[in-house]
Amino acid sequence: MKSLIDVGYALLSPDALQTQLGANRAELDALRPSWSRLPLDTYLRDGGHYRHRRHSCFIYSTEAGKLELTPHRAHWQSIDYNALHGGMERWFEPIENSVVQSTIWHQLLSSLAATFAHLRPVTHWYIEAHQFRIDTAEGIGRPTPEGAHRDGVDYVVVILVNRQHIKGGETRVFEAHGSTGIRFTMHEPWTALLLDDARVIHETTPILPEGTDGVRDTLVLTFREHGFQEKPVRPHSF
Repeated sequence: MKSLIDVGYALLSPDALQTQLGANRAELDALRPSWSRLPLDTYLRDGGHYRHRRHSCFIYSTEAGKLELTPHRAHWQSIDYNALHGGMERWFEPIENSVVQSTIWHQLLSSLAATFAHLRPVTHWYIEAHQFRIDTAEGIGRPTPEGAHRDGVDYVVVILVNRQHIKGGETRVFEAHGSTGIRFTMHEPWTALLLDDARVIHETTPILPEGTDGVRDTLVLTFREHGFQEKPVRPHSF
């Protein structure tokens, strides 16, 4: 994780991710069918119908090394971090029980949480997990319709799960307070991008069809020390 410390991001190959998890490709691939069952994201403010997603939240105790699923909750971001969709509660369907109760899911989230705890000692990580499918049924799909952004958390992980019959989808990572950056395209499933959210901004360019049934599936995980992002509570006026 030297590059995560040095430049604020690290790109793991599928082999490197599997080694870190102590898992094999078949175990990870067992999660992939669930991406074909994601409901449509009905909150897109650009009028598109190209995104499907599920969302669930977890708390990881670094002392106990234990991952727990929280009661289902809305996803909320400040407009400071998401100018397009910030400021509103978005209630997505939860990730399927067969996924969140699987051994490989616990290995994946717990291993990453423990890795980040080595870099930043904390007692708990508040984790949001997002399954995304971006398709090209309407001709174009936008993985990040909000553009280049930070997520308002401590660490972000973007894992490519599947990519078929598309072109585009270039990932771009740049310094949050500078001009240095990198561009690349994730092609192989289970490639993982780790980001220090305070230090970098990121985006992925639109995808276009290259044949029929074009999709780009990803798992996005965010790790935050001081609780989940929540809608501010307004004081009562008298």
